[in-house]
Amino acid sequence: KALQRGIPLSGESTLIWQVGENKYLVNNEIRASFFGKIQESSSEGQIDEFGLAPLQLTEKRFRKESTQTRFERDTLRISFSESSQTYPLSGGEQDRTSIIWQLIAQARSNPGKFTPGSNWTFFVAGRRDADTWTFKVSGNEVLDSRLGKQPCIHLIRLPPPDSQEQQLDIWLAPNLDWFPLRLRFADNDGDFVEQTLEKIEK
Repeated sequence: KALQRGIPLSGESTLIWQVGENKYLVNNEIRASFFGKIQESSSEGQIDEFGLAPLQLTEKRFRKESTQTRFERDTLRISFSESSQTYPLSGGEQDRTSIIWQLIAQARSNPGKFTPGSNWTFFVAGRRDADTWTFKVSGNEVLDSRLGKQPCIHLIRLPPPDSQEQQLDIWLAPNLDWFPLRLRFADNDGDFVEQTLEKIEK
């Protein structure tokens, strides 16, 4: 479900997660009835001692040009096609697509530490800049889904006051190998995209 430029939409999303030979790829495509593809993001990179190590994030939003965020491992900097801003690259940095899977990896490795009130902090790059993101575990919830009632760990990323960044809510399902049962991306203008898991194919 989504609200884009004030227009309510519904449709389907396909998320592909691939990992092997110390490389990973995440591709998320969202299609809405009548409008077709409204959003696509793709993160690809390596696996290192910090976990996921992105090399490039590509994003394409509804009626907008695609953007690239590059993690230049040779020059140790993060750069953007949308701005001249750069940031140093020291290890552990994520992009806005890889961060969800980095959180999943952390939860699988340290499930006992994902307790209500705990915080998880990362340096995350978007389309034009990068910033520190802190996810707070708000609590445990049970969600209805096509996969039945599932206990979930609800994490919230709240952007700083006056920020143009999205709020991100993640509901991780421990009984489903910690895959996200629901994702909700909300802009400060009221637009949002909400995805709810319907099936997992391995």
